[in-house]
Amino acid sequence: MGDYIYLDHAATTPVDPRVLEAMLPYFSANYGNPASVHQLGRRAEKAVEQARRDVAAVLNCPPREIIFTSCGSESDNLALRGGALAARAERSAAHLITTPIEHAAVIATMRQLRDHFGFTLTELPVDRAGRVRPEDVARAIRPDTALVSVMYANNEIGVIEPIAAIAAICRERGVPLHTDAVQAASQLDVDVQKLGVSYMALGAHKFYGPKGVGALYVREGSPLLPTLTGGSHEGSLRAGTQNVPYIVGLAEALKITAAERETHNARYERWRERLIAGVLEAIPDSQLTGHRAERLPNHASFVFRGVNGNDLLMHLDLADIAASSGSACKTGDPKPSEVLLALGLPEDWALGSLRLTVGRQTTDAHVDRLLEALPEVVEKLRRLV
Repeated sequence: MGDYIYLDHAATTPVDPRVLEAMLPYFSANYGNPASVHQLGRRAEKAVEQARRDVAAVLNCPPREIIFTSCGSESDNLALRGGALAARAERSAAHLITTPIEHAAVIATMRQLRDHFGFTLTELPVDRAGRVRPEDVARAIRPDTALVSVMYANNEIGVIEPIAAIAAICRERGVPLHTDAVQAASQLDVDVQKLGVSYMALGAHKFYGPKGVGALYVREGSPLLPTLTGGSHEGSLRAGTQNVPYIVGLAEALKITAAERETHNARYERWRERLIAGVLEAIPDSQLTGHRAERLPNHASFVFRGVNGNDLLMHLDLADIAASSGSACKTGDPKPSEVLLALGLPEDWALGSLRLTVGRQTTDAHVDRLLEALPEVVEKLRRLV
């Protein structure tokens, strides 16, 4: 896009050319249905199962514990709804635990289970940086708790949660833990043995894979009822013909991400620190959101008092800079984010949010341009109030 600067990699990432190259044969030459018994079908099935092995190798789990889905949101839905219903059927467990800063795919599903399926729901508080206290999880767990869901890293404010510590508590109490790792997988270690989770959701387009495909890790022995029925695909846990080229793309993207993570993260952290220091120094009445240290390497998020976040995005776009006011699923909503309100921010601050996320194509010049343009835009918007 020429001189256009993209600083919204938390919303989506461009498909890596190496990923596209791996996908292309499965649109044309190897187009068979993986369920077909003929040669084309067997080639497609072989590609899906190789992708399953590749994802499992990155996650450090057996391939049978990987389910392919259409996206991270579907993975969250399958784990939460399928896990909760199975836990209730197996042991009459009807209590759920989550936090108010989860992605909408989690919080909306949990609230639907409460409002329409007869579950009770505890939403744990977070501190001013958005961190969940493991001791709060321990206090909230009851004998009838079906499952707990805490995201690995927050998409809006970049904070990294103490998932391994929370998982240890859940494991000791015999309660499955689900984590939404859709935002985290592009930069953090997703070794499920280290994390100790029961379910983990991934979405390919956050780590330079295609949109429209995701994966769900399900630890063996974790309860799960299928929520999409009608076929024996994915171990009879997710009906529907597998999207072979996209599954191949997800696996290739995850392999590349894992192999190159340290190299990219070092660059991301340098740009993140420049953004945080530059924005806070240049713009009065500005505040970093999320934890200062325990945050994603590529993620800088702020609130500005007396500024409307959507107006800010529009003016940055006019300056050929793409950014976000939080979750891409919420951009354009004039109401303040639930995540920011959960941090204790007053509404006049929470309405003025900005998320800047760098990526593989970012350059020093892009960061320089943002730091030059943003103070001017904020000052202009404040004059217009």
